[in-house]
Amino acid sequence: MKYRPFGQTDIQLPALGLGCMGMSHGYGQPDDTESIATLEKAIEIGMVFWDTADSYANGKNEELISRVLKSNRDKVFIATKFGFKPFVDGQFTGIDGSPEYIRTAVDRSLQRLKTDVIDLYYAHRIDPQVPVEDTVGSMADLVQQGKVRYLGLSEAAPKTIRRAHKVHPISALQSEYSLLSRDVEKDILPLCKELKITLIPFSPLSRGLMTNTIDADTIAKTDFRASLPRFQPEYEENNKNLAQAFTQIAHEKGCTPAQLALAWVLSRDESIIPIPGTKKRKYLLENARALDISLTVEDSEALENLVRQFPNTGSRYNEHNMKFVDQNN
Repeated sequence: MKYRPFGQTDIQLPALGLGCMGMSHGYGQPDDTESIATLEKAIEIGMVFWDTADSYANGKNEELISRVLKSNRDKVFIATKFGFKPFVDGQFTGIDGSPEYIRTAVDRSLQRLKTDVIDLYYAHRIDPQVPVEDTVGSMADLVQQGKVRYLGLSEAAPKTIRRAHKVHPISALQSEYSLLSRDVEKDILPLCKELKITLIPFSPLSRGLMTNTIDADTIAKTDFRASLPRFQPEYEENNKNLAQAFTQIAHEKGCTPAQLALAWVLSRDESIIPIPGTKKRKYLLENARALDISLTVEDSEALENLVRQFPNTGSRYNEHNMKFVDQNN
């Protein structure tokens, strides 16, 4: 395993983390037995930076992780998030970043994870009804109480990050980043470097699109991707052609498309730690081997040309989901 510095700390984290959401929520049917085996394999290979959230299957993901975390607590750097209120009958009920909600949410996460401390605690989304200073101030109280070690934000805009960082050091900023989702490059990534905040990209494989294994026609209605623009008919031909061409480049490079996609994200800056998600051991091991791939200038140029050749990829979120992404630029 290779390592990268974490925020302003002296901690070195694995250069690849493990996104755990799909084990319980969002993509296909859960398989707890294989997910547990995947978590155990992650410990074996040193991929011990795990990412979850209290909203993933209304806490069931945290409970699943606890079955491996409890007996391996000293080996795992665990990150979780608060902010999305519990879903009712599968329906979204809102965001809450108030101090009162945070105090309740952290205790519930600690109980579900069966631990005394959360290594990295994120605000899953920025609550526009609560000043971020109040949210982060309450999170900082949790650090003082010993319930949380480090603080993070997810899908936060530059001005919000600066305001939050003045209240308490923000160690990590989580946002979508991949060859197809590059909004962070303009302002977020430079700001993270300036403030020594680690950027934690989720969906570095473009929610599986870049693996060339996803057939939009067969995605179940219950799959989160069924609602996303990139998996709609109007973008299907472009994205299928893009994924096929990307796969060809990967094969010429001697790797899988997933490994090439991860290698590209990893190459963008040493302050970046992607968290590709999987619930299967074979994909965990495949992803880990991306750390051994180096991209040449020619490789990077070929990938840039590919994206320019197939520009009609669609947005990363639909209009409803984008409402919850902080726009305080």
